[in-house]
Amino acid sequence: MKRKFIWNLLLVVVLNLLIKPFYILGIDAEVINRVGASVYGNYFALINFSFLLNIILDLGITNFNVKNIAQHQQLLDKHFSGIITLRIFLVLFYLLATVLIAVFIGYDKTQFKILMILALNQSLVAFILYVRSNLAGLHLFFQDGFISILDRLLLIIICSILLWGGTFNSAFQIEWFVYAQTAAYSITLLFSFSLVIRRTSRFQFHWNKLFAILILKKSLPYALLILLMTIYYRIDSIMLERMINDSAEQAGIYAQAYRFFEASNMLAYLFAALLLPILSRMIKLNESIHEIIDFSFKTLISSALILSIFCCFFSLEIIELRYSDYILESSTIFSVLMLCFICVSSTYIYGTLLTANGNLYYLNIVAGCGVILNIFLNLYLIPQYHALGSAIASLITQFLTGFAQIILCVYIFELNLKRTFMKIIFFISGLIIFTYILKDLSLDLHYRFCVYIMFSVIWLFITKLIKISDFNMLIENKFKLK
Repeated sequence: MKRKFIWNLLLVVVLNLLIKPFYILGIDAEVINRVGASVYGNYFALINFSFLLNIILDLGITNFNVKNIAQHQQLLDKHFSGIITLRIFLVLFYLLATVLIAVFIGYDKTQFKILMILALNQSLVAFILYVRSNLAGLHLFFQDGFISILDRLLLIIICSILLWGGTFNSAFQIEWFVYAQTAAYSITLLFSFSLVIRRTSRFQFHWNKLFAILILKKSLPYALLILLMTIYYRIDSIMLERMINDSAEQAGIYAQAYRFFEASNMLAYLFAALLLPILSRMIKLNESIHEIIDFSFKTLISSALILSIFCCFFSLEIIELRYSDYILESSTIFSVLMLCFICVSSTYIYGTLLTANGNLYYLNIVAGCGVILNIFLNLYLIPQYHALGSAIASLITQFLTGFAQIILCVYIFELNLKRTFMKIIFFISGLIIFTYILKDLSLDLHYRFCVYIMFSVIWLFITKLIKISDFNMLIENKFKLK
């Protein structure tokens, strides 16, 4: 199972490295440059608002379904059509709730129009994620990995035409970006649906009240967890836009830094997406999870440390590569968010393990405390430090919630992490010392990065965070992978 995890992880990482960073740092960053920080900041606040209500679209069904199908593949026929019908009702409820809350908040006509299209896009994404959860549950990781990048690939094609194709004489409009998302998500949904439907013997839309209640009851703890985590992940930009009367300028500055953080976060999320179905099946079969968790944590956290330390030291130069406005402000925020990324990476391992084991009660308590802490920190820090205050609030929240999840895993699964953390501290010390030296050298940023990566990989094996034997095992057994 460890071998299967590593090979599929390499596959999806390669696919995502080819597409998603280019989308975020190429297309999305260019959109910010074209429309300006204020317009994009308004869009950024609206899309995060649509994320907050996203829980209505899902109610924890996706995560529950990954775990359920991974452990009981024979239920695909029965559950797929029934849950699809249930989700149609959830979409209608989500759209209604979005309209009512948007009216209550007081969004103007232009904001309301964009929000409604974003709400439609969120509905399409929710359907895609549910369909993908069936592929993941069936351990069809190649198909799931391809679907995970298809919408971004389509967006790159569509937006490249709009941005650089000379199709229109007028300046690029943020609405075009939103419409392009609608087209990309629609095509992706149809394609992903066709992949799953071939795995079922029958499909029909039908409403079964008892089945819907049963699914909702089982997925409710997952729904609460997603809601709480979404709040403390996404509420920053909304509070910035609402609390500071600057035409969403601070939200736009925060968005510039956040996009680099998000590019990193997308790759780290792949660990959780792969681990959840694999761990769920291993736990059901009473197999030991210690080796795969140890390998996953050391691999992800070392990658996060390598990337984050470099970004913190060279944040100004990195932001300058892609943006032309508010460079200094965004670079400071970027440094804080990349420290936050280290904490988030641990959550993708240990939070996923707790989810696979069904420890939703403890996870919800941790997430609930995170929400309360994050809101109070934002209320206190935003008036004083603006966008930087939101970044600091996120860092404190993610560190404490991530640490709590590690403690829970140590207690529940009797993990011994002392040796691993000693290696990590030693690894961090070496990286920081080398980066201090590297910063004083008169080299172009690209050369510095290449030298840094070469040292980091060598240092990784010297400290034995990652062992050569892991890769020997892959090479020796590559034809045995099923």
